[in-house]
Amino acid sequence: MKVLITTECYEPTVNGVVTSVKNLKNELIRLGHEVRILTLSDSMFSYKKDGVVYLGSMSVDKIYPGVRFSLSRDNKYIDEVLDWKPDIVHSQSEFSTFPVARKISNKLQIPLIHTYHTVYEDYTHYFSPVEKWGKTMAALFTRTTLKHTDLVIAPTEKVYSLLKNYGVEQEIRVIPTGINLQKFRRQISPEEKNGLKDTLRIPRDNRVLLVVGRLAKEKNIEEILLFLSLMKQPDLTLLIVGDGPHMESLQKVAEQLGILDNVVFAGMVAPQNIGAYYQLGEVFVSGSNSETQGLTYIEALANGVPILCRKDDCLTDVISDGVNGWQYESFHQFRIKLRRMLASPTSEAQKKLIVSGVQRYSSTNFGKEVERLYTDALGYSKVNAPASQLAAAGWVE
Repeated sequence: MKVLITTECYEPTVNGVVTSVKNLKNELIRLGHEVRILTLSDSMFSYKKDGVVYLGSMSVDKIYPGVRFSLSRDNKYIDEVLDWKPDIVHSQSEFSTFPVARKISNKLQIPLIHTYHTVYEDYTHYFSPVEKWGKTMAALFTRTTLKHTDLVIAPTEKVYSLLKNYGVEQEIRVIPTGINLQKFRRQISPEEKNGLKDTLRIPRDNRVLLVVGRLAKEKNIEEILLFLSLMKQPDLTLLIVGDGPHMESLQKVAEQLGILDNVVFAGMVAPQNIGAYYQLGEVFVSGSNSETQGLTYIEALANGVPILCRKDDCLTDVISDGVNGWQYESFHQFRIKLRRMLASPTSEAQKKLIVSGVQRYSSTNFGKEVERLYTDALGYSKVNAPASQLAAAGWVE
């Protein structure tokens, strides 16, 4: 099977969508399929590198930090993809690359699959001064876009319910994004932990709370900073791993709260080294409720690190209270649970139990589930449909 994956961002960018695309690509190749990626260039010039097509684009940071926009619809690289004749187009974004995916799907009369990664109503502060209007716009945009797809993948039941509430009529299947569990197999030694603490200037005796991810407003890291200040425990260090448009603001908040000495901003960490940073944390903490799945939560669990996070529907099947972590709804709950977790450090037996619980989120399972969906989609694809049905479904322009 030939699979074309279209995505707004790809390497060297590091985020949840890129992780999902890379893992899917690798697993599909392992299953014997041909896979090509079509994404956006970081300049106005289109090019191809290592089998990846990069379409020329421009920055539109005013809409959302890091977002780029492309008007490329016809160029030699798209023609090359058409000549390659993929069997499936799998879109990962609703913006610039989606019209390209739709064009290729229509021209070749092949299924268009789409994964819905982002809950846009949680990002209304970027594009609408009124939250209610923003949510209405997000619902209309989503419904209008997804009507052009054949099948939609939702990473969680939370996203499935959201799309149904938006009035999306396409078939939706829940397939959790998988992660490469193999890269977290190696446990670092106590000596390596101390060495990493020294490098980060974290006192060796301090207990480490960990945040990993993109530093953006919707991640609600300010809440964790506030809670840390209210805990009034000088032996706690909050280690924040990642980068993003909100870093400077978070540094100012930490300074205003008087906890700058207890907060370490590590910046971006190479993917091959991230496991060591996870294992440095005694508890993974998050105040976000804007996640579609929360891959960093699963990565933390894959390293045997328990989680303390704001209650979110996307974590219904991920967090088992009292087993691999807790969910909170107030500072009072956060304080009680954190003190309980720190009073009883995670044993080696508990770590093994936590790690075993995330095996269902392996990239291997992810690849097989998506492969099965592709097979089903090809069973009732545009290729086999009569012309009248193609017109009725909007597949003929």
